[in-house]
This record gives sequence, C-alpha cells and structure tokens, in this order.
Amino acid sequence: MIRKVLVANRGEIALRILRACDELGIETIAVYSDADAGSPHVLAAGHAVRIGAPPPAESYLVSDRIIEAARAAGADAIHPGYGFLAENAAFASACQDAGLIFIGPPPAAIAAMGSKISARQLMERAGVPVVPGETPADQSDASIEAAARRAGFPLLIKASAGGGGKGMRMVRGDAGLAAAISGARHEAKAAFGDDTLYVERLVTGPRHVEIQVFADAHGGAVHLFERDCSTQRRHQKVIEESPSPALTPALRARMGDAAVAAARAVGYRNAGTVEFLLEGAGDDARFYFLEMNTRLQVEHPVTEAVAGVDLVHAQLRVAAGNELPWTQTDLRQRGHAIECRVYAEDPSTGFLPQAGRILLYRQPERPGIRVDAGVVEGSEVSVHYDPMIAKVIAHAETRDAAIDRLRAALAEFRILGLPTNIPFLLAVLDSPAFRSGTVHTAYLDDEGAGLASPQPLPAAALAAAVAHVETARPNSAGGQPPRHDPWTTLPGWRG
Repeated sequence: MIRKVLVANRGEIALRILRACDELGIETIAVYSDADAGSPHVLAAGHAVRIGAPPPAESYLVSDRIIEAARAAGADAIHPGYGFLAENAAFASACQDAGLIFIGPPPAAIAAMGSKISARQLMERAGVPVVPGETPADQSDASIEAAARRAGFPLLIKASAGGGGKGMRMVRGDAGLAAAISGARHEAKAAFGDDTLYVERLVTGPRHVEIQVFADAHGGAVHLFERDCSTQRRHQKVIEESPSPALTPALRARMGDAAVAAARAVGYRNAGTVEFLLEGAGDDARFYFLEMNTRLQVEHPVTEAVAGVDLVHAQLRVAAGNELPWTQTDLRQRGHAIECRVYAEDPSTGFLPQAGRILLYRQPERPGIRVDAGVVEGSEVSVHYDPMIAKVIAHAETRDAAIDRLRAALAEFRILGLPTNIPFLLAVLDSPAFRSGTVHTAYLDDEGAGLASPQPLPAAALAAAVAHVETARPNSAGGQPPRHDPWTTLPGWRG
C-alpha cells in the first residue's frame, strides 16, 4: 500500500499526479527550486521541500536531494512524472535502494530501452518489426561509413542515446556521409555523454504512431490503443490524436500486439509507450519500432479520453503491487480526442522560447474540453524550464467534431504577457492536410512552414485585455496603474 508520494517534477504534470493522489487518499509531497517557490504545484501539495537553485542541474536533476527529501518527509514512493529523472535507470535503482517505490518500470527495463541499439536488438529478437539498418559493434567512423553504404541511401545516422532528433543526421548520398557522422557524434556526446551511433534506412513521409501499453507484476499486459503524433515540428510533437486517421482495425490489432510483445520482451511494468513509424496506409501498411518511452507521456490525456481510463490512478495501483484494473477485452475506443500543446514561444521568429510573467490567463471552459496547465495568472514562465503553458484536449464523437471543438477552445484561450503558439495551432488545425488526416512527420517542416507567419491578435483577445485592465484599475482618480496592467508593462505590445 502506498500512503505518501513525493512527486519529483514540476508544472502541469506535477499537478496532474498530485490530484490523482488526492483522489485516492494518498498524501503528497512536492519539491521545488527557488524559481518555483510560489508555483501552483507547490501550493497544491500537502507538503513541499526546497531542493535547490533554478537550474535543473542544481535542483530537479539532483537525485540525492530528491531521495533525501522523500525519506525525510516519510514518503513511501516517488513518481517522476516525465522529463528530468523519469527515464533515469540509476535514479530508479537509487529509489529502490532507499526503500522507496519507484512509480514506473524496473531499472533494467529503463536501461534496456534507453539505448536505441540495445532496444533495436531486443525488438528484433522479440519479432517486433524494426527499420532496416545496422548497429555496428565497431564504432569507428570507417565502420559506420561501411554500414551506411550497405544500408543504402537515403538513410539516417542516429545516436544510440538520442531522442527528440538530437544526435541524428539525414544523409542522401555518399558526399555528405563523413560530415553527418562527425556532426551526429559531436551532438550526441554533448547532449547525452554517449556518441555511439547506428544507421537506419530513411523511411520517407512516414506517420508517427505510438501505442500506449501497461503491464503489472502478475503477468498482465495490455495496450490501450494508439496515438497519432505525426503533426510534429523538427521531431517535436505539436498535436496528438486518437484514433489515428491512418489505422484500420486490422492494422491497429497488429500494432497493439507488437507493442505488448515489446513490453513483455523487456520485462516491463507500469505505463509505457511504444513508438512506431508507419509507412503506407491500409491493412498492408508497414510499421517499424522507433523507441520505447519508459514513462507516462505528455499526451496521455488523449488515451484517457478515448479509452475512458485514468492512467495515473492505474500507475499508483500497479506500483503498489496490484493487478491491472483492466484486461484487453475490457478496453475499447470511444469517440475521438485531440491534444494541442500551448507553448510560450514565438512562431514568427523561429519558435524562440519566451520567458516572463503571465499578465492575463483565461483558459477555455466548455463541455468536452480538458485543460492541463501548470500556471495561473501572475505565474512566471522561467528560462530554466520547458516553456509549455498548458495542454488543451478536446473529446467528441467524431474527428471533425473534435477538431471544431478544439479550435473553438483555443480561439477563446486568453494569455497575455508573452507570445504563445496559439495562432500557429489554429492555422494547423485549419490546414487542408490536417483536416483530411494526411499529415506526415515532415509536413510542418516542409509544406506547412508558412503556417508560422505572424497572426494579428483576435478582437476578442483585445477586448479581454481591456476588460482585465478596467476591472483592475483603481477607483480613485489619479491612481497609479495596476502592477499587471498589460498596457503599461508590455514594451512594444502590438494589437
């Protein structure tokens, strides 16, 4: 039984876990850096512990401080959320060594899937399809070059420890091969401390389809269907949805079976996601293992909406030693769900991350809409962390209805104080490719590049700003403007 959980994370995912714990009667502990002392997740927890300065390397990534905080506060378990230490096998082991339950998979499973080469080899043995390529034991440049020529062009040079496109280079011919190997090595070493490389054939115009899996310690393992994450920019997901417009029932069953086989092959427990590249369409489409994310995903609300489950509740119960709350035959898809990630970034300047105070925050409140946010009005978006403000999830009976519902919710989302990507998200939702369900992983980087052009502030947003100023203005004549008046605190503010 788990009585008290420390959440080793911040922002919206920390709030999501804290609320799930509250619903199950589990006591909670938050951790925070100096930058997060007044953040919503700190205020929502039953107890909070300072763990260091704002940079993650001095706070959220210092495993010893987090474990020390958990033990001092009397925690039974640690939930890592996602990011930071969530996929760190050494941290999972350290939790176990300290007598704490790690709410996630076994350390061995994290380690096995953390290496792309190891994961690829495991999947091949388990009969899970992988992209044609090679994983050379000899890591010399000459050996990688030879493997690349055998695989054939175009291809990808990939870092074994990579993720999010880091340590990856596309090569279309022999002329660019040496430079690609050198660049991938340098980037992988800097980002992950590991410059091990492998090669894969380039799958052109694929879709990115991932399968949610869940396993317990009693031999139970299920999949909770797919999420289509093809709408992405530079290998970073922008919009996720379920069901995938590209999957037939037969293809869905094949991919689900392959994902469960992948989980069993690595001795998996708790929530995880098996990611695939999908080539072609229809029952004859081919899919290939890409990687396994050994944690809860940012886009897990999509699965929760369509499958009618609570994945965090299930995580807590399985971590406590209980069996899965469902069998495969219990699970089915209901309607359609789509999630957009709202970021503090400026699409018109190359999606540069933004930092500063949120002066006005009004999230949409309407049926069929869920908003998972880690901020409130007055919150600071820090330079030290990911600039995601919120996730907006729409659920409806059909895909078209879900798109329309999501679009309406985003159009009424009011955030002032710093630029966001909401105009870009609206443009993507309105694009013919997205509406028709034909987006592939390169769409936003190629044909959809023009969707990031500057957009005027909607008249409704302007009206909301005026109303906010008027309600905050002092009654007495000659009073000073309010501290968070967007007209006086935003230099260069444009209508």
